[in-house]
Amino acid sequence: MKKYIPFLKREPFVAVIRLQGQISNGGRGLDNPGLAPIIEKAFSKGKPAAVALEINCPGGSPVQSSLIASRIRRLADEKKIPVFAFVEDVAASGGYWLACAADEIFVDDCSITGSIGVISAGFGLQDLIGQYGVERRVHTAGKSKSMLDPFKKESPADVKRLKGLLEDLHSTFIAYVKSRRGEKLADNPDLFSGEVYIGQKGIDQGLVDAIGHLAPVMKSRFGEKVKFKRYGLKRGLLSRFGAKVVDDAMGSIEDRAAFARFGL
Repeated sequence: MKKYIPFLKREPFVAVIRLQGQISNGGRGLDNPGLAPIIEKAFSKGKPAAVALEINCPGGSPVQSSLIASRIRRLADEKKIPVFAFVEDVAASGGYWLACAADEIFVDDCSITGSIGVISAGFGLQDLIGQYGVERRVHTAGKSKSMLDPFKKESPADVKRLKGLLEDLHSTFIAYVKSRRGEKLADNPDLFSGEVYIGQKGIDQGLVDAIGHLAPVMKSRFGEKVKFKRYGLKRGLLSRFGAKVVDDAMGSIEDRAAFARFGL
């Protein structure tokens, strides 16, 4: 009844956005188009006392990481709503990028954070196709157009060019972390090397703020009567009934591979 009577005091509530899985640019996992309406609703529906990010993410696309984090920060600044991140198993690489969108980051004693780096991986199949009598024919205009073709022998010039691109992305990632964490960061030359840290060690490095879980921390900030409204990606009706079994299976395999990098 209270919500219909404007002059009665309402209990505060926290909007919780779940960020689970790999950050993807291919329609599976977390991406900006899929999360945009969820993030907008979390900040705009009612007047939340805070927005909490529930993160369990091993990383992924740097562009999608940047877009998602930028959207969170824009809405937080516009609406003057504090943002708290709560890391579960892992917030590494792009997952840590998302965590840095928060004003404060909390972890479990066993949570993995960090991995501030950029990676590119692929396969070289030039010998394989030769075994089957397959001849590769590629014609381009522009010497860099077929860079890192997996069916051609790796070129030193291509590798040098790729490393330059990765360094540029890495520099952007580092600048973002520094802009968000500032003087909290430890003076550690390995901090941006791709190293990961567990629990208290992440606090010692200034990557995160404290050990803490969502409900107890939010109750300590906003009172025992604080409520939680949850927002997250939902599978469509057809997907739930098995019409996208193969696609879901592929997404699950990709997620497992990404989490496996951290022993999870």
